[in-house]
Amino acid sequence: MNRRSLVLSAVLLSALSVPLTITGASIALPDLRRDLGADLTTAQWVVNGYNVAFAASLTFAGSLADVLGRRRAFTAGVALFVLGSLLCAVSGDVALLNVARVLAGVGAAAGTAAGASLLAATFDGPARTRAFGLLGTLLGVGLALGPTVSGHLVSTSGWRAVFVPPVVLSALVLTLCLLLPRSTAPVGRRIDWPGGTFFTAGLVLVIVVLVEAPALGLADPLILTGLLAAIGFVVGFVRTERRAREPMFDLGLLANRRFVGYAVAAGALMGLLVPLLVYLPSYLIAVVGLDSDASGLWLLALTLPSVALPSVGAVIARHRPRLLVVGAVALSGVGVALLTSTGRDSGFWEFAPAFLALGTGVGLTTGVVDGLAVSAVGAEDAGTAAGIFNTARLTTETIALASVGALLAALSGGHLEGAGFTTALHAVCAALGLLAIGAAAVVAVILR
Repeated sequence: MNRRSLVLSAVLLSALSVPLTITGASIALPDLRRDLGADLTTAQWVVNGYNVAFAASLTFAGSLADVLGRRRAFTAGVALFVLGSLLCAVSGDVALLNVARVLAGVGAAAGTAAGASLLAATFDGPARTRAFGLLGTLLGVGLALGPTVSGHLVSTSGWRAVFVPPVVLSALVLTLCLLLPRSTAPVGRRIDWPGGTFFTAGLVLVIVVLVEAPALGLADPLILTGLLAAIGFVVGFVRTERRAREPMFDLGLLANRRFVGYAVAAGALMGLLVPLLVYLPSYLIAVVGLDSDASGLWLLALTLPSVALPSVGAVIARHRPRLLVVGAVALSGVGVALLTSTGRDSGFWEFAPAFLALGTGVGLTTGVVDGLAVSAVGAEDAGTAAGIFNTARLTTETIALASVGALLAALSGGHLEGAGFTTALHAVCAALGLLAIGAAAVVAVILR
């Protein structure tokens, strides 16, 4: 196997495990809550903890890839992901499970950022576009197979089994890491620890406030203190990055309209998809009355477009990148809004149009928009740019996930079942649909 094929194989297999672990936890959530006796707020951290760790670590991971070397950062990330996922599979307590999910999220962040940097450094020109297109296809395969495979595993072997496939895939990647070509780190590059610390602390506090506010109340002193502290950390982060000689978050990239436009589009798409992937299985099981297997099969209409469409998106991106990303965000927003017409008595064909519209919008851009964003900056900053891009996407996704969870909990009275769950889900979908149309308009203006 030549150098390019080896790098591509390792990065693609690593990427496949990320959507599997997200969808797996989502399908397992109802059974997990019952088995471990966790309330709704605590159980939400099984998903939110992973996403917070992923998003907060991505900027660190991108800089580490540039400073320490891509191969070293990639290998360390995959190894930590394996450890965290193994602990998830054997956890007998929800607190330990949440800690394990955080470890897995940190590892996934390092593997994702370093993997994107490896692809950008190994391929150029049309070959780079094809490589990122394949990355999108594998991410689509993970999204498509995740709900079905996880639903079957939960039905036959229990919720712990959903963490096994990511462990197996990542263990295989670790063997390939031993053969990856060595990469040299640029001399003199440093990690911006103050900036990264401010960003991480601010994001964690924002998510804590969003998740805990429905239970404690907005006027609770802990919520108010957390909110004020989060604002302080965000202000400190901006001031630190403006003054740093080698900032972790290069604010100069905000002047790059192409990079910003693609980042906004990617954040909007994941902000729509991930909250629904997390809470739709619970809705289909608790309200519509499906079992885990059937729930996973229904969700194929949402996830299957992500298998074949990234290659179509890559072709469109070479000629009409603006049309691709703006149209994808708008179509996805329409799909989410269509969910407001479904209910307890709705069958598969009532859900299918919404699932297909959202899935098509996401599928056309999965992996492709990553390549467009990284290609908008110089190769020497590919690792940092990949980290910032993924951080923007994951931050939006994480905040959207926590916000949706908080709204569902507040509007349903903390009971994700029955008519209350339906009313809450419809309200959330209507709001997400409007936000998506607004995001599409913003991206259209930025990329014009």
